[in-house]
Amino acid sequence: MRMTRSLFAALLLMLLMLFAAACTQAEATHHTTGRVFGTVVDVSIYGGSPERAAELSRAVLAEFDRLHHKFHAWQPSMLTRLNDAIARGEPFTADAEMVSLLQSATVLAERSDNLFNPAIGHLIRLWGFQSSTFEGRDPPAAEIARWVAAKPRLADLRYQGVVITSTNRAVMIDLGGYAKGYALDRAALILRRGGVKAALVNVGGNLIAIGRPGARPWTVGVQDPRGDGTLARVALHDNEAMGTSGDYQRYFFAGGTRHPHIIDPRTGNTVDLVASVTIITSGGQDAGLRSDGNSKPLFIAGPANWEAMAAKMHLTEVLLIGADKRFLMTPAMQARLQAGSR
Repeated sequence: MRMTRSLFAALLLMLLMLFAAACTQAEATHHTTGRVFGTVVDVSIYGGSPERAAELSRAVLAEFDRLHHKFHAWQPSMLTRLNDAIARGEPFTADAEMVSLLQSATVLAERSDNLFNPAIGHLIRLWGFQSSTFEGRDPPAAEIARWVAAKPRLADLRYQGVVITSTNRAVMIDLGGYAKGYALDRAALILRRGGVKAALVNVGGNLIAIGRPGARPWTVGVQDPRGDGTLARVALHDNEAMGTSGDYQRYFFAGGTRHPHIIDPRTGNTVDLVASVTIITSGGQDAGLRSDGNSKPLFIAGPANWEAMAAKMHLTEVLLIGADKRFLMTPAMQARLQAGSR
């Protein structure tokens, strides 16, 4: 009888140890980092084996690399070939993915009164922002005025199936403020199809959340645009994305003025009244795309007009930090930040 009890106790202890080990493995968060789109990428997968997490992370990074090379604005890509064809006044045969992305960007551009305008690639290049070895330059006013007067718009594009033409040769498309959001949605699709319990994907400060890592949601920081730390913590729930447009990553100083890479299409000049705009979007299959593109019009609208633009674009969770360090936010964002600080 004593041997039976001892054996039972030993078996019970073994089962408890195996259960504890399984729980420990399930609760682990596996991190994979890389670099694409000119920025740092982090894929965090909660639960499952390290091998499965690594496999899925590789698939995500491979997809990012594919999109990076397909939609690159100045290195040879499908996008540069399209831009070259537009400049020559010739049709270009794209594919369904590019057409869909451009058409969705056109809808956003029109909704934002073209403050979001990926067709101003000539202005972006003029300011020196289309370069891997970034060297900002203060262009001549006459050159700026020339490209502004040309009024390039995504609405100038015409589609016949996957064949794209343009009624305006001044259109040069730069998807730098849109492709990262699309990449987030593609990553979410790969991870969901891979059966992950929870994941968080971060592309240079643009994030999308899948599931919940245990008892609490994912918690992320809002970056201080004038420092290395974070200003607040925010909980992100399943299928929520957070996007930030800031003046602190690609910029230069000239004449005592900070010139960030975000350009006002109405004037052709950089925007120096805003330090950052952070928004949260949710729902559907394009939360990441919306989190990336929708922040740009608010940044350009500035402290005086961001609320009207947010209402026009149906954005309820917005935080704008002015260049003067003032915090402006919607009530819904204020409630979320207060909840995240507890």
